[in-house]
Amino acid sequence: MSNTINKKQELPKDFKSVMWGYNFKKLDPKENYERIIVNTLNYGSWKQWQWLAKYYGAKKLKNIIEEIPVSEFRNYRALHLISLILGIKKMKYENRGFKIQAERNSAIT
Repeated sequence: MSNTINKKQELPKDFKSVMWGYNFKKLDPKENYERIIVNTLNYGSWKQWQWLAKYYGAKKLKNIIEEIPVSEFRNYRALHLISLILGIKKMKYENRGFKIQAERNSAIT
């Protein structure tokens, strides 16, 4: 059996600039996809956006973004642009305070 099957996929090194608040070596694009996508859309370059589309695929990326609460995005111009590019018609709206509280509660249980 090949070692590459069990090997964790790594983000390209140029993603360090958008993932500054996280332990970069521990980030896994398959497990941490929501945080990687949000940070990249908020702070990333066009090249990094292209990597997202290539890695996740346009359809899956669209589906993921549609499920992320719009309050997670800080760069609304970027969000609008990616919505146009991917054909996103409707975003998920959720109060950020409720989301944070739910995450805290799920971590306790």
